[in-house]
Amino acid sequence: MSRVALITGAARGIGFATAKRFVREGWNVAVVDIDDAELDVAAKELPGALMIHGDISSQDSIDHFIGLAEKEFGRLDALVNNAGVADFGPMEETTFERWRHVMTTNLDGIFLTSQAALPLMKRTSREEGGAIVNIASISGLRASTLRVAYGTSKAAVVQLTLQQAAELGEFNIRVNAVAPGPVRTKLAMAVHSKEIIDAYHDAIPLNRYGTETELANAIWFLSSPEASYITGQCLAVDGGFEGTGIGLPALRASK
Repeated sequence: MSRVALITGAARGIGFATAKRFVREGWNVAVVDIDDAELDVAAKELPGALMIHGDISSQDSIDHFIGLAEKEFGRLDALVNNAGVADFGPMEETTFERWRHVMTTNLDGIFLTSQAALPLMKRTSREEGGAIVNIASISGLRASTLRVAYGTSKAAVVQLTLQQAAELGEFNIRVNAVAPGPVRTKLAMAVHSKEIIDAYHDAIPLNRYGTETELANAIWFLSSPEASYITGQCLAVDGGFEGTGIGLPALRASK
């Protein structure tokens, strides 16, 4: 029987590239996203995938999309918690409402989705293994300006990953995190000025942004049986950016 992956926030960007990789590897894939229009577009490039409207900030929605995956496939081998929100701004302008929105989605959503998926994952994990991959961020590993809520939420995701790995290992479920560095997405290229792009290139040892496909490759590896003895790790896929300092002058100047 084919293995099954459920990927949240997978109608575009890193999540979409990851879904394409799983499909290419012959897995059955459930694609969850809150954007119906993007789901319709993504479906054209994901033959056989189960496309589900879902909101990871809602317990009812989570229960619904996990139930749909169970009904369609009867098992779940890999959960990729990719959905999240980015809210950047100075601390003084980050209202508590904005703070809670980021935490509810980026942290609570991963906790609740993982919790809801466990009964289904446990059905096969003892014999065949299971994997959860949480998408953190380089902003959760190194500080920068304008990211008080976002960076804090992603740092918490890294710690949540460790807690999950420590508890779920006895069920043969591995839990790891991937921390993307600067990635050449359409959104990033639309909002990053030439000064910021040049600054990132100077600060990254590989002198470039990563690609969505490069992130998908790392997520796929950690989800696959090829990573069968890897758990409780946070893999920075960042071209070496984590080791090069704190913040960027171009970002500080944009406040």
